[in-house]
Amino acid sequence: MITAQQLFEKLTKGYKLVGQTGAITFTLKDLSIDVDTKDSVGNLIQAWLKEWMISENIDCEPNPNSQTFPDFYLNANDKKKGLLEIKTFDRQRGPGFDLANFDSYCNSLLTDAYRIDSDYLIISYKMNKSVITIDNIWLKKIWEISGPSGPYPIKVQAKKDVIYNLRPVTWYSQKSIFKPFNDKIDFLKAIDNTRYQYPQTRFSNAQWLKNVIKNYQHHTGTLLNI
Repeated sequence: MITAQQLFEKLTKGYKLVGQTGAITFTLKDLSIDVDTKDSVGNLIQAWLKEWMISENIDCEPNPNSQTFPDFYLNANDKKKGLLEIKTFDRQRGPGFDLANFDSYCNSLLTDAYRIDSDYLIISYKMNKSVITIDNIWLKKIWEISGPSGPYPIKVQAKKDVIYNLRPVTWYSQKSIFKPFNDKIDFLKAIDNTRYQYPQTRFSNAQWLKNVIKNYQHHTGTLLNI
C-alpha cells in the first residue's frame, strides 16, 4: 500500500515530473497527426498516470467506472481510506475543473462522510501546439482548494440560479481575493450555509450537517466539533 503523500513525493521528487514535456499524436493506418486541442489532455494525463503507477509497481486499484468517485483506490483492502482523485488544468486558463456535483456530493456525505478526507492530486500543464509541459503538481484536501466566492459561502458553478457543481478557488495565487478554507470544519459549515441560502435545499437542510457529523463519527471514530 502507498499513501497519497508517498505517491506525490515519488512523482515529484523521485520521478521529477514537473517541467517534463510530452506530445500528443494520433495515428490511423499510415498517417500520424499532431493533436493541438486541449479536449483530451486531462484524460490522457490520467491514463498516463495509471500506466506510470503500474510501471513503478505501485499497488492501487483504478475505479472501473471512470465517471464515478474516486479515480483510484490506494488501499484496496479498505476503500474508506486512500481515495484519490486526479484533476488537471491548463495553467494559462486557471483551475476551471469541477470538484464534484453539488447535490451528489452533499448526499454522499450523509452515508459516506469519510469521503471528505480524500486526496486530490492536481496537475497543471501548459500547451504549445501539440507539446505539453507539466507546470506544477499539488496534493490537496478538498477544503484546501475550496473557498468562498460570489453569492454563496462556497464557490459553485451556478446557471440561472441552479447550482450544479463545486468549483475550486485559485488556491496557489497570492493575489486571489478568495482564500481556501482553513479546515474541513469550515468547509462543511460553508456547504451547510450554502444549502440554507439555496432555495432548492433550504427547507430540507435542517438535519443535514448533524447527520454528516454523525456519519463521519460512525466511519472514522472521530467527532467533528462544529
